[in-house]
Amino acid sequence: MFRKLDFVAIGDTVTDAFIRLEDATVTCDINHETCKICLPFAEKIPFESVDIVKAVGNSANAAVSAARLGLNTALISDFGNDQNGKECFQELKKNHVGTKYLNFHRGMKTNYHYVLWFEDERTILVKHETYPYKWPRLPAPKWLYLSSLAANSYDYHLQIISYLQKNPQVKLAFQPGTFQMKLGYEKLKELYKRTELFFCNVEEAKRILGIATNDHSSIKDLLVQMRELGPQIVCITDGPKGAYAYDGTDAWFMPPYPDPKPPYERTGAGDAFASTVTAALALGKPLSEALSWGPINSMSVVQYVGAQKGLLTQRELKEFLAKAPQDYRPRKI
Repeated sequence: MFRKLDFVAIGDTVTDAFIRLEDATVTCDINHETCKICLPFAEKIPFESVDIVKAVGNSANAAVSAARLGLNTALISDFGNDQNGKECFQELKKNHVGTKYLNFHRGMKTNYHYVLWFEDERTILVKHETYPYKWPRLPAPKWLYLSSLAANSYDYHLQIISYLQKNPQVKLAFQPGTFQMKLGYEKLKELYKRTELFFCNVEEAKRILGIATNDHSSIKDLLVQMRELGPQIVCITDGPKGAYAYDGTDAWFMPPYPDPKPPYERTGAGDAFASTVTAALALGKPLSEALSWGPINSMSVVQYVGAQKGLLTQRELKEFLAKAPQDYRPRKI
């Protein structure tokens, strides 16, 4: 018997090679707003280790997150017909993500990124292959979750918009990637208007709104301006400081969940937050409760290498929620 899909993620999938660095330094400007990782030039640079993590990327991470939380989940993504693609396929199957809508292209490579991992932060060397994206015949799920795609995907976005217009019952969560932000609001305004739940961080909100990075606009102003672009609910994260949300009536601040020990590696924290909030809403939770779920998965993810190993089941997440400090709750601002 066909079981309706709860959550379908759309976006590029990659393999991440985490290269743990020893001999590096970080330099920042006086306000610590612009920092650079520095390595000796034209030298042989020692590294500590390499960890290969398959089938990751914003949307793949979201699909695995939703599957672990109990949703019937699938991923729409493109791969090369190579060994790397086959291994990503098996990893997604192992994580109970539906693979019916994965496309494999003969003669093309599967995305492969290099992560320069120094202390608890990372700098990622990215290259998105230019796949011939084509929207599949997809029965309407409860939620679509759209994130990072390659620079040749504008026409694909128009196909997604057309699908959403023909299926008004489908809710959209949108976590834009680099190319989607470069496209700008005007080219994607129909997508913004169709978005139920929007995610970005503070710096990305300023970029989308055309606000200078050093402009000290209040978070509440950013929330209001982002919602004016069309999304029903806007969530803006501020790294380890916490996250904010606005639904047109109430604005909320959600503090981070306390780390059991210092973060080990931060890749995927934002994906964990966004996908977990979306999954909680898909499970029927109110926004205030969904916000309390998100930071728990983020906290867990940063204790491991890569974006998926620390993703929790619903039972595990609720155990952390039951042990949360008294002040771990969303607060209206």
